[in-house]
Amino acid sequence: MDEKIAPQLEELTRALGDLEKSGIRAEFDKLLAFRVPPEVAKESILRKFGGKRKVLKVKDLSASLKNFEITGRILDIGEKALRPQEGVHEGPSRLYTGVLADETGSVMFSSWRELPGSVGDVINVRNAYTRLWQNRIRLSIGEQSLVSKVSDSSLPPLSELSESPAKKLIDIGAADFSVRTVACVLQLSHREVLVRGKQSKVISGVLADETGRLPFSAWVELPGIDIGSIIRIEGAQIRMFRGMPSINILSSTKVSSVGSEEAESLAFTFESAAKDPAPLKIEEIDSRDSMFDIAAAGNVVSVRPGSGIISRCPECSRVVQKSNCRAHGKVEGVRDMRIKAILDDGTGAMSVMFPRELAESIYGKTLEEAEQLMFSDISKDAVYEDLRRFLTGRYLAVRGNSSKGEYGISFVAESAWVPEDDLAVRVVELLHRLGQDEEEPGSVVSGGGISLA
Repeated sequence: MDEKIAPQLEELTRALGDLEKSGIRAEFDKLLAFRVPPEVAKESILRKFGGKRKVLKVKDLSASLKNFEITGRILDIGEKALRPQEGVHEGPSRLYTGVLADETGSVMFSSWRELPGSVGDVINVRNAYTRLWQNRIRLSIGEQSLVSKVSDSSLPPLSELSESPAKKLIDIGAADFSVRTVACVLQLSHREVLVRGKQSKVISGVLADETGRLPFSAWVELPGIDIGSIIRIEGAQIRMFRGMPSINILSSTKVSSVGSEEAESLAFTFESAAKDPAPLKIEEIDSRDSMFDIAAAGNVVSVRPGSGIISRCPECSRVVQKSNCRAHGKVEGVRDMRIKAILDDGTGAMSVMFPRELAESIYGKTLEEAEQLMFSDISKDAVYEDLRRFLTGRYLAVRGNSSKGEYGISFVAESAWVPEDDLAVRVVELLHRLGQDEEEPGSVVSGGGISLA
């Protein structure tokens, strides 16, 4: 070994493990071939493969993470042969997939090389990354990842980790592979769908407990289960759609009715769970990745571009720009109306999307009336500018679903209204927040606002 690079290689080995096996030595030699100084090459390798690595738990995983370390027990593992791509002579021929778990949850993984462990073993993965696959977070173990078997671990045993964890609905998220829970059925419907050329029955609806609500679907019969039933679900699969978890009941899932005596000890009843959700503070909504069927209230501080009259593709309903759909090319767009607004309640802000029905109700104009305004003004922005004048500063309550992405909270409203206790209650709350528990002399709070005597 060249004495000039020996210290750098020793330091890299201490930090990153077997350099030859991981392919990191080849990366180091490549940098040297480009006349990069050994010390600079070492720092570059450390930054790329371990210099800023974070140690994460399963519950901390999210989409597009890179260069992190995780330790978990293998719950399931399998391998499949890959068909070589045409014109590609080299590359991995097998893919290893399975489930990795720790005390916080479980996650599906894929590895391009054989792992040093089997079901029940604990492995440590460094330089791992995540990606989205079928709307779920997947742990990816690549060629540059460092995987080692852990002989002594404080993780729970396989039997404990293999059990579906008991969770309240509010705590179910993307890190959950399967769960067990107790909830009541708020909504229930049956429909037929086409699956692989065959008609299949699917039951869908909404479940609720004292913490929140989630949608569910069942691909099996649920005898004796109806709206109002309180049920125990064991081994349900969690599926993700647009960042929102849903409970998927399969043939392997156990569903049973909760007896009346046990139901009395629960923290909720059908009546309490069926009540309209109380408005949440936006800062609380921001603390979670997604929330289903919630309410919030605040002031419209901005009406965003893209509001007003738009055109949609007749095939996929995407917004059409200059008669072009991203998926279907040149199309004859269908007129529609929407409002994109920023709602702020003092604790935070979120983007709210109002579809046509709600947009017409809030705006007070139908799509046809808005089109007349656009044509009479001879400006495509006439409706947008009118919406800005009309809505900015208004106080609204909304109900719908939220999800959090790279640019903050996105809220799709399913209903909207002006709270009846609008101004009077908000003024009192503001005075309390300012520390004025008692009305100051000369000020009177009335249903119409504040008037000075």
